Order: sequence, then structure tokens, then C-alpha cells
Amino acid sequence: MEGAVATAIEQVNVVRHPLVQHKLTLLRDKDRSTQGFRRLMNEIGMLLCYEVTRDLPLATITIETPLATMQAPILAGKKLVFAPILRAGEGFLEGMLTLVPSARVAHIGLYRDPKTLAAVEYYFKAPPDVAERLVIVLDPMLATANSAVAAVDRLKECGCREIRLVCLLAAPEGIAHFHGQHPDVPIWTAAVDSHLDEKGYIVPGLGDAGDRMFGTK
Repeated sequence: MEGAVATAIEQVNVVRHPLVQHKLTLLRDKDRSTQGFRRLMNEIGMLLCYEVTRDLPLATITIETPLATMQAPILAGKKLVFAPILRAGEGFLEGMLTLVPSARVAHIGLYRDPKTLAAVEYYFKAPPDVAERLVIVLDPMLATANSAVAAVDRLKECGCREIRLVCLLAAPEGIAHFHGQHPDVPIWTAAVDSHLDEKGYIVPGLGDAGDRMFGTK
């Protein structure tokens, strides 16, 4: 198991930007207000969006500036699809849409069975041409990875072949499980924490991101 975890972690892009790390520390604080937690999720989502899209292909077009004609870069091909896993994944969505307002959105509704920790789907809605686009799955907590695996399974059933996963925190066990099922899907995260506890929560983590974001616990 230890070898599998080490191999999987090597495939993860940990975003160490000082602003990301600073805001993550603020998020972890158990006394952070619901409003503050929601705002920070939005801000970190925007920062992570910069990282996960930094290698998007560019084309060149001719434009007129106020002073001259020039050849200038522009995003090439079809726009992105952001696919938040409901409900916590919505915490990243607003920030990412601020940067890429033309992106499409696919909603993936999953909940974690409290006894088995298995992901149970209750809603799925994606753009009709989702298979032709780069899909960025948003799931703040990669703990057991059951939800992320189920979401990517569903997207691949729709024909998606270019998929990336963005999370706020990841556990080594979750990374190993996810890449054991989907080794072709790269991960971007702000931190890889120590381990999962007996209830499947990330330690030290930040608790339940959905509950803290929506004030339901």
C-alpha cells in the first residue's frame, strides 16, 4: 500500500503559491465564520483555476489596438466545462467562472453513504457536447475518493476523455484510490494531508467543507 501511495502522490500537482497556502490556513481554523469560509473558498477556487488552466492551448489572431495592428494570443478550441460535485464543489465554481465566464457547467450530485462511505448519485446534468471539451471536476475534499471516482466514471460514460480534478485537500489514501481507478486524470490540490480517520475524514483537514460553507452543522 505504501508504494502505491507514493507512486500516486508523484502524479499530483500541489499548488504552493503563498496566497493559496495563506488562505488555506484561514479556512482550516475551526472558528472561521460561514461567511468567511464561503468567501475564502471562492478566492482559492479562483487561484486554483489559474494553475489548472496554465497549459491551455492558444491560437493567434489579428487585432487592432488603439495604436497598431498586431498578432495576439487567444484561447484555442472549445471552452471548458466545470463539473462541481454537489454540494461542496460549488464553493469553487463562482471563482472559476469569474475567470472563465464562457465555460459550461456540469452538475454531479453525489452523497456519501454514512455506513459504507460509497458514493450514491442523485443528479447528473451536463452540456450535450461535454465529450468534446476539457472537463475540470471540482471536489474540495479528496478523502476516500469514492465521490471523485464515481464522478469521473460518469463523465467517461458520456465520452469525456480530457478530465482534470481540482481539490482543496487530499489524503494519501484518496489519491491512491483515485489514481488506481483513473491514472489518466491529473490532480491539482492545495495540500496533501496526513491520513484519514476511522470515519473517512481528512486529518488534520478542515472538517466537512459542505457543512462549513453552508452553515448546516
